[in-house]
Amino acid sequence: MFEKFYQLFSNDIGIDLGTANTLVYLRDHGIVINEPSVVAVNQKTGQVVALGAQAKQMLGRTPGHIVAIRPLVDGVISNFEVTEEMLAYLIGKANKISKKTVRPRVVIGVPSGITTVEVRAVYDAAKNAGAREVHIVEEPMAAAIGIKLPIKEPIGNMIIDIGGGTTDIAVISLGGIVRSKNLHIAGDRLNTDIINYIRDEFRVLIGERTAESVKIAIGSAKKPASPMEAVIRGRDLVTGLPREVVVTDTDIREAMNASVVGLVESVKEVIETTPPEVLSDVMSRGIILVGGGALLRGLDELLSQTLHVPVYVANDPLTAVARGAGIILEDMEGFREVLIEHENDIPPR
Repeated sequence: MFEKFYQLFSNDIGIDLGTANTLVYLRDHGIVINEPSVVAVNQKTGQVVALGAQAKQMLGRTPGHIVAIRPLVDGVISNFEVTEEMLAYLIGKANKISKKTVRPRVVIGVPSGITTVEVRAVYDAAKNAGAREVHIVEEPMAAAIGIKLPIKEPIGNMIIDIGGGTTDIAVISLGGIVRSKNLHIAGDRLNTDIINYIRDEFRVLIGERTAESVKIAIGSAKKPASPMEAVIRGRDLVTGLPREVVVTDTDIREAMNASVVGLVESVKEVIETTPPEVLSDVMSRGIILVGGGALLRGLDELLSQTLHVPVYVANDPLTAVARGAGIILEDMEGFREVLIEHENDIPPR
């Protein structure tokens, strides 16, 4: 009886809680929110001034008493109260779209291999933000479900989820993760590499948003067919005055090279420890790239040439985890084995 009531009047919400962006899937509506994971806080009053895209516009541009905070670092909660505010905002926005009022059931994606304490922090933040039930799934598993890989069959599937704060490399078979590795080489690290390179080579200081823009515009893991260049503006470290410089795809590739090599080596490590039968499946089926980092030009080709395994970029790689959370919500009993176990609140039936 209670279950039917909940189905009628409450939402099922899937959340990809990312370091760079948070996506929200609403049952029967699809992905309804895709916002940067940024919150602007007034330090004088302690009040939240802005969230998401509006708060991201404030990064590096706020007065002293307003701070734009990224509450998730390397895929895990670094500021509990601000994360709670952000989740409450997202859940409230989803409730407005569906016009349902009862507290929702939520599935949240987290990086693989996070600690019990970190899982508990996500669970508590979601409960305090207004969720009725909270279920937690590892992001590579959710992404594999989201791109319709046959994870329940005795077939080896390999997926690499390159996000903002972390990269998850996982080999999946029979509904479980056979081998996995979580590393902090991801979009944010590449942005930092570009900032440091421009500072050292051109003696110009740029911000994180500028670094991200140039990475998207001309960044590549392999030399492209035709050269690319971009104009960037920053502060000259010698004169202290504004300065404009032209950078090429070669500059940006050189800036990111050490991190890209580290990523490739980590994928090699996972492959080296994967059981031979599962590895033979991966060799025939290939490796799938998801997440924002999957869009880095030439990364799939570089991995394929280095590993001698086909590598493919998933369709719409940015939304794979959120779509996977949505599929889990459609069949909670069928996918219960992929969820991270913890003391969960199950409503009375």
